[in-house]
Amino acid sequence: MRIIIVGAAGKAGKAIQQLMRERGHDIVTVGRTTGDVHCDISDETQLARMWQHVGQIDAVVSAAGDVTYAPITELGSDDFDAAWTQKALAQINLVRTGLNHVSPRGSFTLISGIPSRDPVVSGTAAATVNGAIEAFVRAAAIEIAPRRINVVSPSVFTESLDDFGDFFPGFVPVNLADVARGFQKAIEGAATGEVITLP
Repeated sequence: MRIIIVGAAGKAGKAIQQLMRERGHDIVTVGRTTGDVHCDISDETQLARMWQHVGQIDAVVSAAGDVTYAPITELGSDDFDAAWTQKALAQINLVRTGLNHVSPRGSFTLISGIPSRDPVVSGTAAATVNGAIEAFVRAAAIEIAPRRINVVSPSVFTESLDDFGDFFPGFVPVNLADVARGFQKAIEGAATGEVITLP
């Protein structure tokens, strides 16, 4: 399969890219400043250029999205706007603008995160946008068939505990290798409209 990976330079993106290459797939990497194609997927003009450049794809993977973690009393509307634009709307637009570029039985796999189902202190913005992404996937699945769409919702990465572990006390972390396998399940499997939770 020819697979485009958005956010390929990030921790999850690198793990997904490595596994998919090992599986023999043809990978096109996308990032804001690195990769085969440079694109900020929160910018629709850049998205249009990206699709024109990459042409037809069998699977689209998004492992991108920035969200601020802070107490709700310290979050402003700009923080929620940024979380919505950078993580939720960017992925929604990736799907919406990519429908005609994905093979008829191709797939989209997005990323959310554990705060949508198990909230944490300072994670309100993350929970909000992750929940929106998951709702979008469930709804879009019934409209874009036979193309498939799923979302991977991981716990905090084991490899990111030094940076984010304090936000997730007592949570079971997930190894990036397992995150990559969650994406593999979505890409190579047959399910659609699913939230793939890890662990």
